[in-house]
Amino acid sequence: MGQSTEELTRNIEQTRESLSQDVDELTDKVSPARIAQRRKEAAKSRLGSLRDQVMGSAHGSGQSLSSAGQSVGDTASGAVSTVQERTQGNPLAAGLVALGAGMLLGSMLPATKAEADLSQRAMDTAKEQGQPLIDQAKSVGQDMGQQLKEHATDAANEVKATAQESAGNVKQEAQTSGAHVKDQTPGV
Repeated sequence: MGQSTEELTRNIEQTRESLSQDVDELTDKVSPARIAQRRKEAAKSRLGSLRDQVMGSAHGSGQSLSSAGQSVGDTASGAVSTVQERTQGNPLAAGLVALGAGMLLGSMLPATKAEADLSQRAMDTAKEQGQPLIDQAKSVGQDMGQQLKEHATDAANEVKATAQESAGNVKQEAQTSGAHVKDQTPGV
């Protein structure tokens, strides 16, 4: 029979403590908040390692970059490796790559209601602010058209007057020349 009541009570207490500890650990592991926190920390770590690699850090963060690429897929891993090789030690290139990736991701995500509203307000404001400029440009264009029309009319009138004057001069010269030829011709 072997065990006394005290030993059984002690064993039960130890088992309860052990079970309580296991339940606490399981609760911690499956808690959505803790899962999100662990993933956030892992992503921060990978991004920090990637940043260090791109900015020229001496320690080997290629493994973190490689594991991040593998989690996304083999194709992405190849692209990440290529980007890593080409941007290593060049923060400007890394910034441009990050900007491009952000723009790509942003264009793939649908606009939220707030973004759509903000965009609409911006367009409305641009229309309101731009309308006086458009009206002013139309007015200036109309004034210029009117001035050009007046100058064109004046120039046409001058050409017409010059042509009439020249025609009169040619007619007078022809008459004078005809009379002169007539005077010099014998017997006419």
